[in-house]
Amino acid sequence: MKDGFIFVARKGACDDGILHVQEAIERGAVAIVVDRNTSLDYYSTKEMTLITVPDGRKFISHASAKLAGHPSESMTIIAVTGTNGKTTVTHFIGQLLAMLGEPAAVIGTTGLFMNGRKVNLEIPEMTTLPAEFLHPLLRKCVDAGIKYMVMEASSLGLSTSRLDHCKIDVGVFLNIGVDHYEEHGSKEAYIAAKKRLTTMASHLIVNAADSECVKLVKCSERPIHFFNELMVAGKMIPYDLYPIFLPGKHNRLNALAAVTVMHLLGYNYLEILPLCSRLKLPEGRLQRLVGGDVTVFIDYAHTPDALQTVLASLTEESTGELITVFGCGGDRDRGKRPQMGKVAATYSSKVFITSDNPRSEEPSTIIEEILLGINCESGKINVELDRRAAIEKAICYAKNGDVVLIAGKGHEKTQQIGHELITFSDYEVAEDALRTKKK
Repeated sequence: MKDGFIFVARKGACDDGILHVQEAIERGAVAIVVDRNTSLDYYSTKEMTLITVPDGRKFISHASAKLAGHPSESMTIIAVTGTNGKTTVTHFIGQLLAMLGEPAAVIGTTGLFMNGRKVNLEIPEMTTLPAEFLHPLLRKCVDAGIKYMVMEASSLGLSTSRLDHCKIDVGVFLNIGVDHYEEHGSKEAYIAAKKRLTTMASHLIVNAADSECVKLVKCSERPIHFFNELMVAGKMIPYDLYPIFLPGKHNRLNALAAVTVMHLLGYNYLEILPLCSRLKLPEGRLQRLVGGDVTVFIDYAHTPDALQTVLASLTEESTGELITVFGCGGDRDRGKRPQMGKVAATYSSKVFITSDNPRSEEPSTIIEEILLGINCESGKINVELDRRAAIEKAICYAKNGDVVLIAGKGHEKTQQIGHELITFSDYEVAEDALRTKKK
């Protein structure tokens, strides 16, 4: 809150803006916006403007777009949604545009990138930015000559109206898996949030191999362009142009999603496919570290589907044992914990279960729920609450030819334990452990 601002007193998940109206006035608010019938008559006598709107979130979205001059109308907006793969696909699209000399920006889980370079701005670390941050950012991009904006559209971002007044040209549907069910209230509400993009985007690109995605767009009146492992925008991929050099079947599919976007933007997919050999995975997505004959991968996989996909890919490419280090985040979907335990135990020779971002939950309780999904010999499973120690033990255990997967946090540089945010990087810890192993 700054002097001269408007204060929107909406109700959040943990707090209510109505309770902070007096503080807002004392800090210089020039108007109060409410979206409920509530008694604020006292403030009317204080020469304070009171505005009542039907929906506080939609008001913020509309006002933010208008105050920024509706910048989305001056660029091509590509919004990518899906339980897994959003970050990789957005970065692949950004990289392909850059190869063709097109000014492009990418915004999402890993931050803001303009023309391939990370830009540090004071914006929230969120997959999809709130409207009051998004539209000013889009204005900066337009003023900087950016022609394309590629963004991640999360289910929470869609359901909370963050993109309601952002013109979206292309909506991409990658997959529907298990995530955020509890935050939305149910699986149905989660899918309904994703479905909102079908009415917001002018064109839809859909993974034909994902039945939930196909069902989601079934009744859409927008033009639909399908892709899968064999085709781009309904056109078959020549065998000699298939992107076999990318690690993991899922990343090859992610590349084809990006190629489909490029084809829809007016580029010939046959000319774009060869460029896929130059694509680089974003930070924390199957990020490789090699120490001697031990290979370590850092990956953001934090859902059952994502973990299974990554482990299946590494199983195909590994010649030795596959060792997995993972945990589950606190204050998030508890239902996926035993599922992830089952997946890890099924694909791995050895599993080290540890803390992820426990937040307000007790780490040991989270691990107990993960263990509920595991039914195998006890010698295969190791529990280590301390994430650093778990990574070090896994790498120390690894022999020549083995692969270690450290899953769940990927690019993140912090770990949230209770209310404390500590500096922590899976990559740096693994790098130190490999260095120590060499000695």
